[in-house]
Amino acid sequence: PMPEKVLYEKRDRIAYVTINRPEAKNAIDPDTHRLLWRTWEDFRDDDAVDVAILTGAGDAFCAGADLKTYIPPILGSWRPRDVYDNLKTGLGGLTRGLHRIPKPVIAAVNGWALAGGLETALACDIRIASERAMFGSFEARRGYHHGDGGIVRLVNTCCSGLALEMLLTAQPIDAQRALQCN
Repeated sequence: PMPEKVLYEKRDRIAYVTINRPEAKNAIDPDTHRLLWRTWEDFRDDDAVDVAILTGAGDAFCAGADLKTYIPPILGSWRPRDVYDNLKTGLGGLTRGLHRIPKPVIAAVNGWALAGGLETALACDIRIASERAMFGSFEARRGYHHGDGGIVRLVNTCCSGLALEMLLTAQPIDAQRALQCN
């Protein structure tokens, strides 16, 4: 049997959400996107939980959208409706669509938070990073930019100087530098 792509457990009023695709650095494919969407809806609507902790299995938090399975259908069609539907739901729900959940979400960043994974971490209310956490906006390497509010969240979180450095150079920062920059 295939392992679950999203692990969801509720314990002591805390919802634990784990993206479980360690073989793909927890990149979000269409199935994972749908599972995360349903998970965030359940968290939002369940009065038995007060806070969520989001992390990734293995050595990465989230490498963003799965470039093999998530992006090609969007780029392949370029129908306005497909782009609009993607914009409504964002990546995994937290970046758009379900970004106004009135309960706090904590990102437990245990490794790479890259591209849409960085956007997801920024969409959380609090980010706690392990010593091995790395944050990167590599979209410029592919001619893209953040599409789900990541630029605004990055500027609001750390400052325009670091945001521009990360966005324009596509170079990552480590946990220590991220801490210095909020």
